[in-house]
Amino acid sequence: MADSVSPLLDSLAERYLSQLRVEGGLAPNTLESYRRDLTKFQQYLAQHRLRMVDSISPQIVVAFLASLKQKPLAASSIARILSAMRGWFRFLAREGIAEGDPLRDLATARRPVRLPRTLTMQEITALLDLPVRPAAEDYRDRAMLELLYASGLRVSELVGLGVSQIDLNVGCLRVMGKGAKERVVPMGQTARDVLAEYVEHVRPTLLKGRPSRALFVSRRGQVLTRQAFWKLLRQRAQRAGIAKPISPHMLRHSFATHLLEGGADLRAVQAMLGHANIATTQIYTHVDRSRLKQVHRQHFPRQASRRRSRA
Repeated sequence: MADSVSPLLDSLAERYLSQLRVEGGLAPNTLESYRRDLTKFQQYLAQHRLRMVDSISPQIVVAFLASLKQKPLAASSIARILSAMRGWFRFLAREGIAEGDPLRDLATARRPVRLPRTLTMQEITALLDLPVRPAAEDYRDRAMLELLYASGLRVSELVGLGVSQIDLNVGCLRVMGKGAKERVVPMGQTARDVLAEYVEHVRPTLLKGRPSRALFVSRRGQVLTRQAFWKLLRQRAQRAGIAKPISPHMLRHSFATHLLEGGADLRAVQAMLGHANIATTQIYTHVDRSRLKQVHRQHFPRQASRRRSRA
């Protein structure tokens, strides 16, 4: 039977995560992902009865990474685990806990470039223009979807919004994003009108006099969770006749892609999305180019005549 994870390794990992939280300002969800990744490595060490930090060799790390490839893990997940391990070993070296870094000479795993999945304008229209049912929750859900698409928020940012963060007179909202960084995001007139109706008439109906700072609440007066939003999004997508799998992030991707297709400046889109690095935003230009290639293949005369000659 394998030994349990070494208490020394547990405490060191928690010290590292605590430093990331305090000094790096990482979001709770990111920290939890790092914790899960380091736990996988520590469990592997425990199974091989490795208790001391200095006993971790490059060969052990390579063997661990090889074991991950035997599991149904995506290449991007393995790359993220390796990134978490790199940060942890650098922390151990800085603290003088480990003499060397077993990952120092290990090549960084390249993450495959994945184009973000988006909705077409027709699908967005079908989703947002659903007839509203006579229930307060349906008006709330419509307001959430309008705001999500109009501002490109992350789902955690959407459900975490407070009433004080929106300015309906100006037509913008203040968002606390990753790394506790605040940004100001404008919203379109349609989202502004729908949100104003929700705040003035629907939200008080849901709260029934109960106090709450949260913008979007349930009938019990509680903050809506991310899981609850995923569920309502899938239900509305089915009502709209959207057959493909849908997620909240697809609306964020669609927001960015549709802005760039309409001629928006890349830096402006970066600011609205809250990306720290412009390279993260540039992925949406790849989406735009891939669509242009598809249009070219379908409609360019020489391409069309070539297809006919093959028929």
